[in-house]
Amino acid sequence: MKRFDQKPPAVVLLSGGLDSATCLAMANDQGFEPHALSFRYGQRHAVELLAAQRVAQALGARRHLILDVDLRGVGGSALTADMAVPKGRSLAEMTDGVPVTYVPARNTLFLSLALAWAETLDCADIFIGVNALDYSGYPDCRPEFILAFENLANLATKMSTEQGRYIRVHAPLIRMTKAQIIRAGLALGVDYGLTHSCYDPDADGKPCGQCDSCLLRAKGFAEAKTPDPALKDS
Repeated sequence: MKRFDQKPPAVVLLSGGLDSATCLAMANDQGFEPHALSFRYGQRHAVELLAAQRVAQALGARRHLILDVDLRGVGGSALTADMAVPKGRSLAEMTDGVPVTYVPARNTLFLSLALAWAETLDCADIFIGVNALDYSGYPDCRPEFILAFENLANLATKMSTEQGRYIRVHAPLIRMTKAQIIRAGLALGVDYGLTHSCYDPDADGKPCGQCDSCLLRAKGFAEAKTPDPALKDS
């Protein structure tokens, strides 16, 4: 029997970066019981999974599931193949076309697996920390993509077609700048020192400081007028 005080479950995609950590905190704040979902997909920055584990524990995820989905066989991305990660690009360069760090269909695959887990959890809510302002031009981070996937989810599942439940894909950060995301996360108690954003860390997991993700993170903390706690020991 369901308790009256039981929170509704939500699947939250958690990479270990600052966006997904903030998204997890928001799901908590909105009254959901978060189930965090991460992926070991052959990414060169697999150290992010350690960050995801830290964040899931710190923010009280009900469960943290890490799935293996090897995308190295597909390739086509500097994150999953032997290709150089761009460094030192300007914001204009980052948003001019789709960069080589784009992983083909990654968010489509991840949301599909989140949807599968959500059905087994009797869960109608999925959270993803995509952002369409301070981002690297990825096509699967846009509002149009999120809406299209939500429509698909409500056509493709037993929960929606037989039970009449509406599945919602929440993207609370999608129209926020990095600085706004950081301020929102700090207000919710997110410890950004636990997170990891770099696409090309060294063997010890230290961020390169020059890839698109590092530069956008630095821009966000500078505009939020607060130091990045992940750099305090650097």
